[in-house]
Formats: sequence, C-alpha cells, structure tokens
Amino acid sequence: MPASPLARYTAPVISPARLFARIDTRFALFYGAFYLGFGAYLPYMPVWYAERGLSPEWIGLAAGAGMIGRVAVAPLGAFWSDRAARRRDAILAFSLASLAVFLAHVPAIHPGIILVLAGLSGAAVTGIVPLVDAFAMGEARRGGFAFGVPRAIGSGLFIIGNLGAGALISAFGGEAVLGWVLAGAALTVVTALLLPEGRLADAMGGTAPSATPPLRTLLGAGLPLAFAASALIQGAHGFYYAFSALAWQADGVPAWAIGLLWATGVGAEILFFAAWPRLLKGWSPAAMLAIGGGVAALRWLALSLSPPLWLLFPLQGLHAFSFAAAYLGFLRYAADHAPERLAATAQAVNSAFSGGLVLAGATFVSGLAFAAFGTGGFALMAVPAALGGVCAFVLIRRGG
Repeated sequence: MPASPLARYTAPVISPARLFARIDTRFALFYGAFYLGFGAYLPYMPVWYAERGLSPEWIGLAAGAGMIGRVAVAPLGAFWSDRAARRRDAILAFSLASLAVFLAHVPAIHPGIILVLAGLSGAAVTGIVPLVDAFAMGEARRGGFAFGVPRAIGSGLFIIGNLGAGALISAFGGEAVLGWVLAGAALTVVTALLLPEGRLADAMGGTAPSATPPLRTLLGAGLPLAFAASALIQGAHGFYYAFSALAWQADGVPAWAIGLLWATGVGAEILFFAAWPRLLKGWSPAAMLAIGGGVAALRWLALSLSPPLWLLFPLQGLHAFSFAAAYLGFLRYAADHAPERLAATAQAVNSAFSGGLVLAGATFVSGLAFAAFGTGGFALMAVPAALGGVCAFVLIRRGG
C-alpha cells in the first residue's frame, strides 16, 4: 500500500524510552534538577539565615564561608574526578553530600553550627558545577550533541527556582527556602544516578596517562591566560550580583522591575546557550572570551550612568555575552587544550578563581564602591572585565 501523502511531512516520533536513553537528555535532567535547587540556594539562603535569627554580621560570615568552601574543596573533588574510574562517581558523591548537609540544616539553630554548615554546603553545591561541566563538555564532543542545550535548560530551571522559592517565601516565610533547596538536592541525587558512567579509560581511548605533572600540564598551552581571562571577566560581575538590586532601588526602579531585569539577564543567557553554535559559528574559544570581556566592560560602564528603565533591559541582554560567551569560551578552550585526564581539574581551578577568589575580592571592593559612588560603582567593574578581554586577545594572537 502506498504511503500517505502526509507521511513525508510527519516528524518522526521519539519514544520516551529512546528519549531518556539519550546522553544529552540525561545531562539536561541533571542540569535542570541542580539549577532548580540552586536558583533558591544562591539568592535566598541569607533569608533562611535571618529566619534562624542570625545577625547581619553572621549572615556575612556565612556567605563568606560558602565561598571559602568552594575554593578549598572544588579542586579536591576535581582531582578525584580526574582519577576515578567513572566521572559520574564524583558528581554523585557531591550530590549526596549536598543532600546530607542540607538535611543537617533542619535542626540547626546555633550560629556557629550554621556557619560550619554554610561552608560545607558551599563546598558541596558549588563543587558540582566544574565536575558536571567538564563531564558534559567531553561527552558532547564525543557524542555529537550540543552542550549549550542541556546547560540552557539548567538556566531555565534556575529562573523557576528563583521565582518559585520567592513565591513560597512570600506565602510561608524564610523557612520555605530550605524546603525548596532540599527538594532540589534530592532531585539532583536521582538525576545523578541517570548520568552515563563516563569511564575514564574509554574517554582516553585506552592510552596511558602522561608522566608530566598535572600542574606543569595546566601551566602550558595558554591555560594560565585563559584562567586569567575567565576569572577577571566573571569576577567583574561582583557588583552586579551583590549590589545591582540596591543600586537600582536607590535610582527609583520598582521591585517588580528589578526582578524582571534579573530574569532578562538569565533569559538572554538561555538564548545564547541554545543558539551559540549558529550565532558564533567559526569563532574560536579565545575570541568568545574576548568578546565577553569587551561587552562586559561596555555593560558596566553604561550601567554606571544610571540609565532609564527602558534602557536597562537591553543592557541586561548583554549578559548573553558578558557571562555566557565568556563561560562557554573558557569551557571550549579548556576542552581543546587540557588533556582529558585533567578536564575536571581545569574547570575546578577556573571555578576557584572566577567564582571564588576573584569574585570574593570584587564583591568586597564593590561594597566600598557602592558606599562611595552608589550606582557609579558599576564602572569599577569595567577594569577587570577589560583586563580579561586583553588576556583573551593575547590568546587570539597566539592562535587560541
């Protein structure tokens, strides 16, 4: 019997079993679960600290403890991941540790205990990011799927986590934060079990590990310049993360608009992750870092001028380049230049610098800048962003 004339126009149906068997789907589920909880953890844990009676000074210490935990533990987790038989093992262990630490928050009341738990949670939660990024990027290159799509799903679930947890806080108070974060941590454990094993021997093609010391390997092939570019560009978001809401509020921007501005930035990030293979096709990783640094410098200078609300939205759209392009640029550069056996270590070193040391320093300086100049403090962030762009430009000249 001849096929129906409509058959040629009918899209093939993918069964649920085949869909969930795909590696990109499993990474998408993990990114979604992780960022669903992270979307509540990142902005709202201070609300939970205040609900438990911590003073502003103790809340500041707890936030700092989370950053210290990230710097101290993430490289250790990556060292383990790069030497484990299966890359999934380290991700699952960190996911289980996150769930255990957040469960320990439930009875915690004493500020000293909460401070210790804040450091442990910062280490466990943020330690997951470089591990899964390195794993997903490597599997994407071998499996032929677009890394940006699963990562974009994570960013989308971050927004849902942010909005959902905010709604729960409005309805039930600050204790709701912990409930949302616990649910996200439990889902993260479940989806970690669904990830591919990621056997290191298979990824290395059965080759013997190099005798070159890991530190010497990471100091070669332009990686120090890439580390510097990424850390300076991402660290330059310190004023934005810590003081943008206060700065815009002081300029008369209503609270509802501030929420939309943040959502616009994350939305631009999602679109970039989904579209970058077409948007920047042919651009080298170093060029992506360079455009991220240049756009970031322009963004911070423009925001320092207290532009009107209508102009703030397109400026927030530049988050697609100041964050996402620089983020993906480093991921690609490290994937191209760091050996497979050090993939997670390279990402963890970058995380420790860009999301730990440099961001912490930039946040501290931003506090002084906001006290002295208000919204004008944004301009200070153009300096590290531009320096990061210069580092990336040097990489381009070297053929990166």
